[in-house]
Amino acid sequence: MPGMSSGLNLDDPAVVAAFRSALLHQGLLALLVFAVIAAVWGGLRAWRHAPATVSGPPDPARGAVARAVTGEPAGRLLLVIGFGNLWLFDGFLQAQPKMAIGLPSQVIEPAAASSPLWVQHMVNWAASTWTYHPVQAAAAAVWIQVGLGVWILAAPRGTPSRLAGLVSAAWGLVVWMFGESFGGILAPGLSWLTGAPGAAAVYVAAGVLIALPDRAWRSPRLGRLTLAGLGLFLAGMAVLQAWPGRGSWSGVSHSQPGTLAGMALSMSLTPQPGLLAGWLSSFAGVDEAHGFAVNLFVVAALGVTGAAFLSGRPRLIRPAVIGFTCVCLADWVLVQDLGFLGGLGTDPNTMIPFVLLAAAGYLALTRPAAGPGEQTAGRAQAAGVPSPARSPVRAWPPALVQRAVAASSRSVVAVGGAGLIVLGVAPMAAAQASPDADPILAQSIAGPAGPADYPAPGFTLTGPRGQAVTLASLRGKAVVLSFVDAECTTGCPPIGAQFRQAAQLLGARSDQVELVGISTSRAGRSVRAGQAFGQQEGLSRLPGWLWLTGTPAELGRVWQEYGITATTARHNTPVYVIDPAGRVRRVIRHDPGPGTAAISSSFAVLLADAARQALSTG
Repeated sequence: MPGMSSGLNLDDPAVVAAFRSALLHQGLLALLVFAVIAAVWGGLRAWRHAPATVSGPPDPARGAVARAVTGEPAGRLLLVIGFGNLWLFDGFLQAQPKMAIGLPSQVIEPAAASSPLWVQHMVNWAASTWTYHPVQAAAAAVWIQVGLGVWILAAPRGTPSRLAGLVSAAWGLVVWMFGESFGGILAPGLSWLTGAPGAAAVYVAAGVLIALPDRAWRSPRLGRLTLAGLGLFLAGMAVLQAWPGRGSWSGVSHSQPGTLAGMALSMSLTPQPGLLAGWLSSFAGVDEAHGFAVNLFVVAALGVTGAAFLSGRPRLIRPAVIGFTCVCLADWVLVQDLGFLGGLGTDPNTMIPFVLLAAAGYLALTRPAAGPGEQTAGRAQAAGVPSPARSPVRAWPPALVQRAVAASSRSVVAVGGAGLIVLGVAPMAAAQASPDADPILAQSIAGPAGPADYPAPGFTLTGPRGQAVTLASLRGKAVVLSFVDAECTTGCPPIGAQFRQAAQLLGARSDQVELVGISTSRAGRSVRAGQAFGQQEGLSRLPGWLWLTGTPAELGRVWQEYGITATTARHNTPVYVIDPAGRVRRVIRHDPGPGTAAISSSFAVLLADAARQALSTG
């Protein structure tokens, strides 16, 4: 899948440094966002809560404070705390230095490799944006997921919290489709043990539950429906796990470890604490020796748990939730390797989200929320709040005032969390809209190229129509000069395509730039080869394109003055950017490495930017 790789090493120092710098600068901007929101919020509260008379109708703010102390349903509170912290943790995992380059090839591509072709094409389209703009995309993912965690955890109950759940479900759906390839549900070998149907799918379900209105949490019906849906899924996974011919019943297949043992063994080889690696290796050995018994236990556990959840009976569901939690934790450690220790982990995989979902369903079934009026009155009485009929408006007890301040602080943090999401979405949307790659890719390959300032060596060569062309005749325009072997057929830097794209990026300023290719061939047919090269690369139609050749003596002098050898001509051609006054302003080592589309586009952007700078300095 060509869109999955940028052609760079995962720990490329230039990209890693740019990624860290982006996180630092955006982090400072995030602090500024929080400060502005806090200042505006404080001003609005001061204006709203101006001194009022002791008598008169009840203060509307009193009702708001009373609502702030309304209890949260236990099941919903568990989802808020659990998945809010999961989003925070996922955001921190996204900040790994290798994530900028590695996520498409190390995470997204393996997830899509065994899916249908149309899924691969869809995922490849999304991964291309990340490959072309690795720094912007990686930083955006960090802030979106950290923002989601902050918003979910801090939002006061009501519309802000429900909206956080809705946004969480939407982003989870995006991750599930494009990052997890639908959780692998369309690929062969689907198994609950290895992460089906994808962690993001469970995040989506939790987000939808958080987004439900309060009335949905006031009866056991929501808990019953949640557990029934989960039970139906687990029953289906039990059938799939027991299906003959899928290799689940054997610990060894064709003298090789079976599916489950193979995964545990491969995970044990990844860098991690020795104790955990030993557990994984031991479990792989047990599964190889007793594959039938291990699979029988898994099928029975899934089937019994699914049936208990479908029954809707709390007495059956409680032990089923406990047993399900134990099975999930065992699989999380012995099969999924905690989800994030192997390679570039982006989340703790599915087991912890499943435990949270099952426990929340049980709490919603057995501990539904009371009605708002009853709950508010009870909480207010417990906090020592006098009844409005017996107390002046100003007689607010300290406990209620403290809760009001806490609710206001949470609102500020929640709005700040939403601001973090915007901070991430904006650059990601801009990257998606741009068809041109980030120049950081080319800079990482070309190496550091500080500004230069020295007279460009002059030359007198022959142009495409047989005319004499000198460097002095090009004064008044910026010159982007490279040395091109038009007769090279393999392993040649694609400078022609990059010249053409650079001219398109320059737009109206392309008339002020000359793109010059000097032949590196001594053959007498260099003029014809150059013409053919220009036609093939679409350069002949560019007004500022010049193909220059000459006698062996003339070419030899130019090569010597510009430091061109046979090796550099074919594989590491420098590009000289000369300002309108005839001074070299930048030398770019043009070596596109693996020649991916992202690298080629990045070099074109780099050349166009250098030409603009030369025009401004000359």
